[in-house]
Amino acid sequence: MDRAHSVAADTRADDPRPYRVYLAWFGPGLVKVGITAYERGAARLLEQGAVCFSWLGHGPLMAARRTEELLRAALGVPDRIPYAHKRAVRAGLPRSRWERAAEIAELHARAVALGGRPESLTPAPFRGVDHAAVFGLAEEGAGGPGAVGEVTGLVAGGAIGGELVAAAGPDLHLATERGVVVLDTRLMTGWELVPTEGEPCAVPVREFRDAAAGVQDGLF
Repeated sequence: MDRAHSVAADTRADDPRPYRVYLAWFGPGLVKVGITAYERGAARLLEQGAVCFSWLGHGPLMAARRTEELLRAALGVPDRIPYAHKRAVRAGLPRSRWERAAEIAELHARAVALGGRPESLTPAPFRGVDHAAVFGLAEEGAGGPGAVGEVTGLVAGGAIGGELVAAAGPDLHLATERGVVVLDTRLMTGWELVPTEGEPCAVPVREFRDAAAGVQDGLF
């Protein structure tokens, strides 16, 4: 897609559509702020694999951008998180939806208390929306699939087969003989997808205890 005139590239300041500011939680200690077109609803959060989120407010594009920048500067909340970090923390989600919402509930309260927010941004009360069950990652009172690692690349002569147990954003969680392994579907471009039974996991896999080293420090 051409990003030369896009909101994501900060080159489309004249977009007349209303935008929403959101707080998204991907796992313990990993939250971000972002914006999305009002008309898209929660689609952007599903695409990113946000386990839990809440709206912060809505208004014109530049008001949403200024609010996003305010949270980055005043509270140290990032607007981008690498997928490798998301996968690492996703392997150990709290079982209760209330626990999963706790961090963004506190962050929402701190954001609302900040001065300098654009007056044209209409604030939204905290309402935690949980996607764990939608993704298949966890249900109330039950643990998730417990992924052990992620596929780092597909290789000639290699293969991976398994039962699909969860899907979050671009990631598929596959139950293999090595445990649950996360496959980023963006790695599959150009590779063949065929029926399989008991195909071994013969591709490079990085265990999450190594990937977790770069996870965002706690905000609180």
